[in-house]
Amino acid sequence: MAVLLTKDTKIIVQGITGYQGLYHAKLMQEYGSQVVGGTRPGKGGEEVDGFPIFDSVGEAKEATGATASVIFVPARFTKLAAYEAIDAGMELVVIITEGVPVWDTMAIVNRANKRGTTVIGPNCPGLMTPGQAKIGIIPADIVESGNIGVVSRSGTLTYEVAHQLNRAGMGISTIVGIGGDPVKQTNFVQAVKLFNQDPETKKIVLIGEIGGDSEERAAQFIKENVDKPVVAFIAGKTAAEGKTMGHAGAIVRGDTGTAAGKIKALREAGAQIAEKLSDIPKFLQ
Repeated sequence: MAVLLTKDTKIIVQGITGYQGLYHAKLMQEYGSQVVGGTRPGKGGEEVDGFPIFDSVGEAKEATGATASVIFVPARFTKLAAYEAIDAGMELVVIITEGVPVWDTMAIVNRANKRGTTVIGPNCPGLMTPGQAKIGIIPADIVESGNIGVVSRSGTLTYEVAHQLNRAGMGISTIVGIGGDPVKQTNFVQAVKLFNQDPETKKIVLIGEIGGDSEERAAQFIKENVDKPVVAFIAGKTAAEGKTMGHAGAIVRGDTGTAAGKIKALREAGAQIAEKLSDIPKFLQ
């Protein structure tokens, strides 16, 4: 069993004729993901590097049986692309695009919740089930298959913790990069819940950062529902109040969103707190 993504998941790429869309479509396919085509309005019936192109997500789904979509379109078109995927009945929509307006993301989340679609992102690296499939931009060569579930707000730190686990001879069941924007549908609580339900995931790593209260809400969920070992790392301990650090959602105001508050909540929930990413494998041994 895997979380959200398996080797049988059929994927389409929205924006496949763009440089990033095509580049990562090839990498996903090379890894073993079933990339069955892509969309570009007005290009239906054509091909790009062997991938069939469809005018719409609905046409792509009908022709290929795809259940997942990954979006590589500019920010100003992302809401329409996500709506199209959600309305077509995609079970999973991964939005890689950064710079999507918060209002647009709120509308996407609202629509997805009504239609029962799982949305990862925007501004995220995607997700990966090692040895089976990946959807998004997570590098394949730093991850091995195993029993540790990883969820992270930061793409870069996602890669680093995967590298640290790999160096320590530890493998990952699924990586979920939820993204660093302030509004998202799939947050820490949803990801931890999925890992807690997955029999192949025995331990959980949570990579958080300053800003918002998603880590605190995850801590409450962990305290009440999770028996599996949890190791957490919170980035941004030295951030100044009111200053955005890297991500739109990484901003501290007063006592809200501080690293200290998140660490305290997670520690009280029973999670072990790593001061450095390189300490995470030690806690998992």
